[in-house]
Amino acid sequence: MAGTARVAARMAWRVGRLVEIVDETATARTLVLDVPGWPGHLAGQRVDVRLTAEDGYRASRAYSLAAPAAGDRVEITVQRVPDGEVSPYLTEVFTVGDPVELRGPIGGWFVWQPDGPAEPVLLVAGGSGIVPLMAMIRARRAARSRVPFRLVYSLRGPDEAYYASELRGRGRGPGDGGLDVAYVYTRSVPEGWRAAPRRITAGDLAASGWPADLGPTCYVCGPTGFVETVANLLVTQGHDPSRVRTERFGPTGR
Repeated sequence: MAGTARVAARMAWRVGRLVEIVDETATARTLVLDVPGWPGHLAGQRVDVRLTAEDGYRASRAYSLAAPAAGDRVEITVQRVPDGEVSPYLTEVFTVGDPVELRGPIGGWFVWQPDGPAEPVLLVAGGSGIVPLMAMIRARRAARSRVPFRLVYSLRGPDEAYYASELRGRGRGPGDGGLDVAYVYTRSVPEGWRAAPRRITAGDLAASGWPADLGPTCYVCGPTGFVETVANLLVTQGHDPSRVRTERFGPTGR
């Protein structure tokens, strides 16, 4: 009965209010919500967000949580999708003080916990797939965990990087406990970048990831095609398929 009650609590719709907006790119922003009674969550989980129009029409979409649990505070990062039903409102109309319905947390496989195994972690993000991986990075930092993390972040160009200033401050150093960040640009590159734009390759994963014999847990998030490509490359390189965890998204009406 206790388990049933917990599930019911997670799936109940709650009303949250927007308390802060952080612009990440020209088309994406992080929304910080105050959600009374929030049951907490793990890094890597997601929530459903629901909007209700004046005529009663409802539309809902799932968004990854961008930060670890912090009381009643919930953070999501939303990319505006042209002609979407939900994301244009959240990124262009939604303002501080406004309410929104959400429920969760949802998901239990694609999660990282600071008190889990000590093996190294490889994070591979494609575009907005960085969001749940950033929650893991932040959870690791908040817990002062020494589990070594490496992030390979594939994106179209430097102007589309989420959390850019935060990640720039998380390079190799004593305060970060072994977090390394590598970028792959597919359309345009920063000034002075030595490599031409290209898609992620096995060489990128070998150079910036962990050797398979170290037994890392790999988290891969992004568009379906990207996730399938990266997961296949990792398995081909000898990584245990059971340690390659994936979260994917395809075209939606967001």
